[in-house]
Amino acid sequence: MSGLNAFQLLNGLTFAALLFIVASGFTLIFGLLRIVNLAHGALYLTGGYAGYALASLTGSFLLGVLGAMAAVAVIGFVLDQGLLRFVRGHELRQVLLTLGVAFLLNDLTLVIFGGDTYTMPTPEPLKGAVRFAGLFYPKYRLFVLALGVVVFIALWLLINKTRLGALIRAGVDDAETIAAMGINIRRIFLLTFLLGAALAGLGGAVGGAFLTLYPSADAEILVFSLAVVIIGGRGSLVGAAVGALIVGLLNTVGQVMFPEFAYFVIFGPMAAILAFRPLGLFGKAA
Repeated sequence: MSGLNAFQLLNGLTFAALLFIVASGFTLIFGLLRIVNLAHGALYLTGGYAGYALASLTGSFLLGVLGAMAAVAVIGFVLDQGLLRFVRGHELRQVLLTLGVAFLLNDLTLVIFGGDTYTMPTPEPLKGAVRFAGLFYPKYRLFVLALGVVVFIALWLLINKTRLGALIRAGVDDAETIAAMGINIRRIFLLTFLLGAALAGLGGAVGGAFLTLYPSADAEILVFSLAVVIIGGRGSLVGAAVGALIVGLLNTVGQVMFPEFAYFVIFGPMAAILAFRPLGLFGKAA
């Protein structure tokens, strides 16, 4: 029984790592830039399909991942510069616009890839299992866990220890002052948006290897990402990490112990947290 518990704990942690990769991009766009991007789940799924296609074509997992990030970043550029710049500051319009983009991307991927389920090809060194914590566990899931930690460290250093991160944080609070200093804050915000989109592509490519890719996967990952950001507090990277851990572990517990109430196990505690912390565990007033 203890082995089973350890196995489920690792499942929760690896799922949390994937959620963090996706939700970190969502938190950059929604939390820092104040852009309500409901197309984030569709970007995840599009990145997964792009990564699958490129990895299958070239036989390289790395090229598939990099190609997924680049493809979704390009879509993010078109979305931000071609559409979202006309509705900045209007959250309802952003919701409707990005929801429409999500439907468009879903229909395009459905036409191209059909309704079948696909699995991202994994490299030979990441196949099979390894003995870990007294049990055999898939190597690939441990790779995802390590990747989540690396992404967290890299983003934390970027936001808190670099000039770009300082400009992003300052620009969110007072964009007019930053612009008056001769800094192109719009370009910085665009780079941040592209980074958030690329992280969605990374999540899609990496997650496509063990969650698989199918037409409704975008809606599911978007719901989880929203829960992560709401629990952790929008704009907080640490909050996104803690929120991902909570959601990942609760999802695993819910599926094993209460399969009929799997979503309630997640959203029940989320409602309780928001009752006492309306801005989330680490959220701050705008």
